[in-house]
Amino acid sequence: MKKLFKNPWFKLATNLYALIGIFFVVWMVFLDSNSLLIYFSLERKLSELERQKSTLEESIALDRKTLLQLSDSIEMERYARERYLMKRKNEDVYLIEYADTIN
Repeated sequence: MKKLFKNPWFKLATNLYALIGIFFVVWMVFLDSNSLLIYFSLERKLSELERQKSTLEESIALDRKTLLQLSDSIEMERYARERYLMKRKNEDVYLIEYADTIN
């Protein structure tokens, strides 16, 4: 029995300060509303949202460039013909599809 009382693990397990410290660490890591698990989850979401933000900013820059180009009436007509397949009154439009572009 004396060997058990002199064992460092037994002393640590019966030390009140060590028990309170271990409980505090377990509480903060797993049980608290601001636990490390929630923190890491929020960090992952934040990085995903930042990546999405940069993608959307690139898209906005591209759209601004397109809007600047469309301020010219000739460019607007070209864009409408290419994008929306519009045509003039006495004009025929032929769509050519290649075998590798058909689903």
